[in-house]
Amino acid sequence: MAVIAVAWWVADLPVGVDSAVYRSGARAVLRGEPLYERLAATPDWSPDLPFAYPPFAALLFLPAAGLPTQLVWGLFGVLTALALGLVVRLTGPRPGVWWLLPLTAVLEPVWRTVGLGQVNVLLMALVVVDVLALRGSRWSGVLIGVAAAVKLTPLVFVGHLLLTGRRADALRAVGAFAAAGLAGFALLPGDSWRFWGSAVLGANDALSNGWWGNQSLHGLAHRLAGVPATPLLLLAVPVCGLVAALLVRTLHGRADHLGALLVTAFCGLLVSPISWTHHWVWVVPLCCLAARRGAPLVAVATAVLFSGGVLALAPRGRELSWTPLESSAGNAYVLAALAALAVTALRAAWRAPRRGPRVAPGRRRG
Repeated sequence: MAVIAVAWWVADLPVGVDSAVYRSGARAVLRGEPLYERLAATPDWSPDLPFAYPPFAALLFLPAAGLPTQLVWGLFGVLTALALGLVVRLTGPRPGVWWLLPLTAVLEPVWRTVGLGQVNVLLMALVVVDVLALRGSRWSGVLIGVAAAVKLTPLVFVGHLLLTGRRADALRAVGAFAAAGLAGFALLPGDSWRFWGSAVLGANDALSNGWWGNQSLHGLAHRLAGVPATPLLLLAVPVCGLVAALLVRTLHGRADHLGALLVTAFCGLLVSPISWTHHWVWVVPLCCLAARRGAPLVAVATAVLFSGGVLALAPRGRELSWTPLESSAGNAYVLAALAALAVTALRAAWRAPRRGPRVAPGRRRG
């Protein structure tokens, strides 16, 4: 990717729509321009996208401000590849873990993340390291707080820490998130008031986006109902959250820490108002979990489902008039996650210990 980035830079070719937004946001900070209005540094070839992240994220992106857009994309690509390797190493089977790395390249959330220059894999790696590798460490929770300060959706993992009895870690996560927010207010007060006052809900039509790329319960309900389906969501979102919470507690009690983490991750994707397809990078550790449990065919089948081919079967641009078959294909990620949660819940209930008849002390069953 570094070689491609240099070649594209020399040829002055467009690449990395989202990494261009990160760079433009960083340049706006350096120039003292408003962060949540039109970004002046947006390349001519790029869509006029807003900066949809907290001000702290723009501060983190400052090193990218002085680089050409193509090299910024290459930098995010290299970091994403390293983060993927780390996630696979922590969640995959041993030995033979590295056969999963080529499989991840097939996954649409991964290759779209790389193509856009997105941060999804990097944030996932922070959460995986925090939950699985730093468990019991005095630093546990900090990486989740940092991830949430870059993009708000990792806040769901604070709930995961609480559900799994890691209260001190949850407090550290909240503290790190709050410290990052305070740093944003101290260095970018105007942008911080603008973000937390209005921009946090305004970006991407967060409450009413029915485009096929929004693979969340909100997107599904909007596509099925043709309008923002608030009554349906008022039922579906709490039920999804309750089932996920019970599953997290159950799996954690069985020392299935990765399984519990994935339940939280996919629940977060489902209940978030916006979950673009490239947010679904959590399918990488899902494939790793299947391989770890001796089910490589399940890992391959999951990779096929999330390769993007199924979504492509649904026609784009007329989401509100899909046929039932087209709707099944166009909502594939949401339906697959709901099915996986249902199967996991049924398995957990089936494996729940059953109490036999009580026997009085001193007596034996005959």
